Amino acid sequence: RKSILYTISILLISCRYAVCFAPQGRLITKTRYNKDTDDDRPPRHVSSSLQSKVDQQDETETAKTTGDIDECSFQDMEIGCIDPLMDDLTNELQIDDTAVESSSSSWSSYGEFAKTYPNVNNIGIATIKTASADLLAQVGIAHTPVSDIDWQRAFLFCAFGATYLGAFQYWYQVNIFKKLFVNIDTFTSQPWGDKLKDTEGLKSLAAQTVVDLAVLTFIYLPTFYVFKAGVFSSRTDPSAWLSSGLDNYSTNFAKDEFDLIRVWAPADLVCFSVPLYLRLPV
Repeated sequence: RKSILYTISILLISCRYAVCFAPQGRLITKTRYNKDTDDDRPPRHVSSSLQSKVDQQDETETAKTTGDIDECSFQDMEIGCIDPLMDDLTNELQIDDTAVESSSSSWSSYGEFAKTYPNVNNIGIATIKTASADLLAQVGIAHTPVSDIDWQRAFLFCAFGATYLGAFQYWYQVNIFKKLFVNIDTFTSQPWGDKLKDTEGLKSLAAQTVVDLAVLTFIYLPTFYVFKAGVFSSRTDPSAWLSSGLDNYSTNFAKDEFDLIRVWAPADLVCFSVPLYLRLPV
């Protein structure tokens, strides 16, 4: 009978710790008695202190017998042994933290560059954006093979982006507007909540939007149509480009003006609210 009881005890102990150790001997979890359920509760005739001592002795003996947790003391089992996989996870988290810090540093460096050289930053963005748009039109819309791309046309759009969208827009939207409208720097540097309370700043914002819409209507659109005529025309006479461009501008004026107002009126309200160095990038 003693042999049978001893065997049953060993089996019970083994079953108990089967859920505590992975096949490789790694500690995953520890089964505890549930105080809220009668099934898992210790027998009532056994005191909790005595049961606790028995549990500790069983755990210690099993650890010594199996040899699976040589590196972990009994006290370590209360908090769980450190799985070697956790080292890899910790390293990955450290790498992720480093990547986040590097990304934050990159954005911070770009912000400093944009503040220090706003004109260069705006010209660069406008040039890349316009060139990319033309390449997308040639390859993505017109399905032109890469080997047949019209690089002269792409270069002309680069020039248009750099001169008008980059240099000219920065000149009048920043330099001229700062002279026409007072306290632009103060308004744009405020938090959004304070901007909504700044009556004079909001009036200035509305006036800037009106002026910009006028510039887009009477300067940008004619310039764009003349430039487009020069790019797509087979003639080399600039006067023909001018005539053709202005004709197209007049023909499309109503539709273009409607689209311009519904797109750029709300867009300008946002663009002219951010700090000046971000005005054109936005």
